[in-house]
Order: sequence, then structure tokens, then C-alpha cells
Amino acid sequence: MRNILFSGNVKVFDGILTGMLSIFMRTKSTEPYRIYIFTMDVSHLREDFLPVSDEQIAFLNEVAKSYNKENIVIKIDVTDIYKEEFAGCPNEGAYCSPYTLLRLFADKIPEIPDKLLYLDADILFNREPELLYDIDVKGYEYAAARDHYGKYLINPNYINAGVLLFNMAEIKKTGLFEKARHLIKTKKLLFADQDAVYRSTTAKKMLPQKYNDQKFLHKSTIIRHFSKRLFYLPYPHTANIKQWNVSAIHRIFKYEAFDDILFEYIYLKKKFEQDTKR
Repeated sequence: MRNILFSGNVKVFDGILTGMLSIFMRTKSTEPYRIYIFTMDVSHLREDFLPVSDEQIAFLNEVAKSYNKENIVIKIDVTDIYKEEFAGCPNEGAYCSPYTLLRLFADKIPEIPDKLLYLDADILFNREPELLYDIDVKGYEYAAARDHYGKYLINPNYINAGVLLFNMAEIKKTGLFEKARHLIKTKKLLFADQDAVYRSTTAKKMLPQKYNDQKFLHKSTIIRHFSKRLFYLPYPHTANIKQWNVSAIHRIFKYEAFDDILFEYIYLKKKFEQDTKR
């Protein structure tokens, strides 16, 4: 069983659906996937900060099992843990949302296995997920690729926390997440979760950029991460184009490599919307 972790609120449905489809449609393995989704209700901070719904989980689980009957999607509500750990902390208004902090609770959930691949909801696999998941992380807390901009602006080995292959046994031994949570609670950080993980690391395995390509798509790219990026034309500006913005993926990036995934996503999203109207 391969173990995947996503996190977010009710609005990450499109990202998790497309990310899951890319896993199932690119894998060459028959081994099943267990997909955990950390979520919470912090609607007191913002009205739309609501947990992933049970209807969304049920549909994602149905999709997962259509590819392998042993696949499973599991929702874990961490609202109480969040309130205990981070309520009112300096990073509650993180650059993205407080949901970016939820991966830091993985050591506090008893059922989380020793090997876990964390994925942001704005990724697509271009090649087989097992090329990443099967990397040996013995003796390391995690494996990660460099942050495309941070490796120039912050440190050559500054990591991007959107794709992290966790060795949970080692993390519990070194206290990585405990240290990261302490930083979140005591210091205002520019890139809250990412900075906290980076600063708290004892031993990390650096991966080539192809395992988390945040700007380009090559034949060798294993994960294309659709994070915010800088464009120089027609004038310098940033844009946050996600994979579920299908027309923009074609019009701006001119990608065709993900068409099978995105066309299936369009069909399934429409089916979900029709089913929930009944």
C-alpha cells in the first residue's frame, strides 16, 4: 500500500481530484493507494474555511476504487489539533491559508504510516508516481526538491514543501514536526510551513528538480507543480495558474501532456455536480 497525504478545505476538491487522477492514470504498478486528506473547520477566520465535505470524500473514494478496488480515501478532521496548537499564532494568516500548516500534524495522527508522500493540491504526475514514492529515505527525515525561486533567493538547498516524501519514523525520532510547530507558534515566517520545515530539518535527501518542477514541463518531469510563477512577457508579472484551469493550461502553457487527465476531470466534476443536485 502506498500512502499519500493531501490537505485543505472544501475548495481543494478540484486539486485533489486531478492529483488523484494523475496518480491512477500514470502509475504502472498494481499496488493500491491509501489517500489521507487532512481538513478542518476554521470558518471563524473566514466563511469559506470549511472542511472537505463528506460528499466530496465519498465521490473521491468512488473514483479511487474505480481504478483499484483496494484504493481508499480517508478524511481526517484535525480541527481540534489546530485549535490546540495554532489558534491565534503569528502565522495563522499564512501567505496561502492556515491549511498549509496541517501537514505538520502528521506525527500526531496514530494511523499515519511510516512512509508518507505529502502533495500540495496543485500538482500533476507526468510520469509514474512510484519513481518518487519508492525512493529510499532511510536515515533521512524526508526527501524534497529545491524551491525554484528560493534556491536563488534564500539558499541553494532551500526546499519546496509542496512535495515531501516523509520518513515518519525518523521524523518522530528527531522531533522535526515538534520543532516546526514551535517555530510556527513563536515566530512570524514569510513562507510559514515551508520555512518551519526547512529550519527544523536535521537530515534531508535532496532530489533533482524533475521530482517537483515548479516552472517547466520536460519529458523527464515526474511532477509538474502549478505553483505561482513569474512571467516576463508581455511585462514582468506573477500568475497562479492551476491545473483545473483547463483553458489556461492550453492557452498559456500550451500543454497537451495532461489532456487525458484533464478531460477525465471535466467529466467527473460535471458528474459530481449533477449527483449533488439530486
